[in-house]
Amino acid sequence: MSKTFRCYSAMVSAAVCLAFIFGIAKPLCGTGGVTLQDDAGKNQPPSPVVPHNNDYVIGTEDVISVNVWKEPDISRVVPVRPDGKISLPLVGEIQASGLTPLQLQSQVTEKLEAFVAHPQVTVIIQEVKSQRFNIVGEVQRPGEYDLAKPMTVLDAIALAGGFVEFAKTNKVYILRRAEDGSTRRIPFNYKQVAKGKGPGQDVRLVSGDTIIVP
Repeated sequence: MSKTFRCYSAMVSAAVCLAFIFGIAKPLCGTGGVTLQDDAGKNQPPSPVVPHNNDYVIGTEDVISVNVWKEPDISRVVPVRPDGKISLPLVGEIQASGLTPLQLQSQVTEKLEAFVAHPQVTVIIQEVKSQRFNIVGEVQRPGEYDLAKPMTVLDAIALAGGFVEFAKTNKVYILRRAEDGSTRRIPFNYKQVAKGKGPGQDVRLVSGDTIIVP
């Protein structure tokens, strides 16, 4: 081994030791190597995907992942059809709309038991497309938005970019359709809510709500 190479190896070893001492390097399990990591943690693995809240009720156009453990030929990512059903190998057509992920998971498991020994099924909502609300009027980005997670009126206004200059923020209201087809008007006074005087006005949105900002 040449003197130059031995010197270079010694310098590399010293650099690695210093990296461990000052906490800027961590071993890679199973590789025997080292990865240098900056303070922002850019080399950290991404956070795992969190399944959708199991209280969520599946609707038409939602995209669902049905995974059957060790059965890739049965597992599918499927959209919910306008009739509320999905199609799966062996299972055939099954109603999905109106069920929670856990309820659909239970029904798919039950149908697969005739074909697969002890099927382990997981149902996850991949895309929420059935739950939507509208916000119109004097906001920066009026339009239709997905209601993919619990959201209040304040959340919706923030999502739409906030009010424009001449918005009448004390006269905002929500139009909500009831089951009998009638429409209910829910007032929302932003100035009061912002001061903590009317927290009950910041209602949780439901699919089909329309927020009007005059």
